[in-house]
Formats: sequence, C-alpha cells, structure tokens
Amino acid sequence: MTDDCISSMPDRQVDVGQDTGEGLSGKVAIVTGAGARDDGIGNGRAAAILLADAGARVLAVDLDAALAERTARMIEERGGEAHTFAADVTDESGCAAMIDAAMTRWGRLDVLDNNVGIGSRGNVLEETPERWQRVMRVNVDSMFLASRCAIPAMRESGGGAIVNVSSISALRPRGLTAYSTSKSAVIGLTRAMAVDHGSDGIRVNCVAPGPVYTPMVRGVSGMPDEVRERRRRASVLGMEGLGWDIGHAVRFLASTRARYITGQVLVVDGGVTLRGPERGT
Repeated sequence: MTDDCISSMPDRQVDVGQDTGEGLSGKVAIVTGAGARDDGIGNGRAAAILLADAGARVLAVDLDAALAERTARMIEERGGEAHTFAADVTDESGCAAMIDAAMTRWGRLDVLDNNVGIGSRGNVLEETPERWQRVMRVNVDSMFLASRCAIPAMRESGGGAIVNVSSISALRPRGLTAYSTSKSAVIGLTRAMAVDHGSDGIRVNCVAPGPVYTPMVRGVSGMPDEVRERRRRASVLGMEGLGWDIGHAVRFLASTRARYITGQVLVVDGGVTLRGPERGT
C-alpha cells in the first residue's frame, strides 16, 4: 500500500487516551459462585462487590442462596445495586434461568464472571472416575453452560465481556491432576470463545489466581499459620494474595479499559510461577 493510499484512508481512530471511567456504570453483570462463608471475601464475592462499586448492577449467583444474599447486602451497604439468584450452574436449565432473571430484571447482560470451581488432589492412579467427572462438571461444564446461555443475551445487548477463572495449576501442575486438567481446559475454552465471538463484540478472558487466601482455601477448621506463611513466602513480592486481588483483575478485564484485550490469561499470583516448583506452595 502506498503512502498516498494510506493518507487517503478515513481516520478510524477512537480517542481512548482520556480516562473517562471503566464503562461499567449501568451495565449488568452476573457473578457465579458469588457467595462466601460468613463475611469472608472469596474471589466471587470480591468481584461482585468491585463490579458494583464501578456502577454495575450485579446478579450474585450461588448454589447457596443465603451466601449470595450476604454478598448482595454487602453491595447494598456500599451503595451498590444487587439481586440474588440460587442456581446450580452445572445444569443448563439453571444457567438459562439465571440469564432470564438478569434479563427480566434489568433488560440486558454485559458481563459474566464464571467463578465456580472445586479442588481435588491426586494423580491419575489416586483419582476416582467419579471425582474426576465431578471436577470437570463443576470447573469446566459450568463455564461452558453459563457462557452458552449468556452469549445470546450479550449479543442482544450489543456485546459484552466474559471472564473465566482458571488457576496457576493450569500452568504449573503439581499433584492435582484432575484440577490442573480442568483449569487448563478453562484456558482452552477462553481462547476458543474469544475467537468465535469477537465478531459479536464479546471479549473473553481468563484470570489465573495463585495461592490466594479465601474462605474456601481456609476451610472450616482454618489454615495453620505455618502453611499460610509458607504460601506468603512463595510470592516473589513476599505478599499474601487475597480474594480482592482476583476481584480487581476481573473488574479490569470486564471494563472498557481492557477494550483491546481478548483471549488472554492474566496471572495474578504475586510472582509464584516465576519460581521453581520447590519454592512453590
């Protein structure tokens, strides 16, 4: 192409240099796995709160309605708008009902944070077929089904953003065969959907958390201090990761500040994956 041809082309540049906000005000976001034990801050609850802080109207979805209700109350206490929905996102009918609830209440859908997941330890000899299937169903099928139901609503709304939560275990497996495999599949699903639905104005990205401290990780009986300290030291920053760190990553990828980002994996691990396995968690 000659310089003359280039100079005659219409200027299609959009001025995005001026920071005019995150573009989330008035948008509608669904966060799955939005509950957490007591007032704890898990990845889903953090994302729901932070999306609402940015002006989004949030449908907090969880299998346990009471946990989702607590998240909604926390959002409302901060001046945000939220509603709750109880659903099993491993079931397509539950996912469809979840989308219908958002569309009926607010008339649009702009953001989906696929946050549901469970863990499992063991190699292929130690895993049972039943546990393997459950991990795949919860960690992968839920994101496929929720996205399958959400994409038509996003198309109707003029586009949107999907954020899938994976794990650094997809990048550095260590004795978590079913979990690592499922989280690797989440990355593959993310990239495939990004290609397939970019023309619909839908961006699809992935967050890969490191060893963040959340109510699920802590468990009912708590985490021993020495284990928590070892996890902190695994970070090259010498910091403990929290659910808030994952929530901020989700909020960024859902915002217009990430308008030119799709099909990517944002690792949020304090640098844990920069070190060898012997220094990990």
